[in-house]
Amino acid sequence: MTKSELIERLANKSARLSARDVDESVKAVLDAMTLAMATGSRIEIRGFGSFCLNYRPERVGRNPKSGESVVVPAKYVPHFKAGKEMRLRVDANNTTPNS
Repeated sequence: MTKSELIERLANKSARLSARDVDESVKAVLDAMTLAMATGSRIEIRGFGSFCLNYRPERVGRNPKSGESVVVPAKYVPHFKAGKEMRLRVDANNTTPNS
């Protein structure tokens, strides 16, 4: 699902809110989450999951085209862990393996 699809679904679900109001709300929530992650905060949404930062130390990688060694700098990467309720709902709706 894309952000625009989410906005469309939410706007269709609530007749009281216009698509513009929903758009501004979704953008405000995502901006707040982005700012929290950028400042190193952990985000936890009960029943959905949590977002945190994982530290990846500096390492030596390889340029796939030339085979040359390249130093990949240390960085923080976002990490999402699904909540129990979400895992159970996803598992209940996907009982057959994807082939």
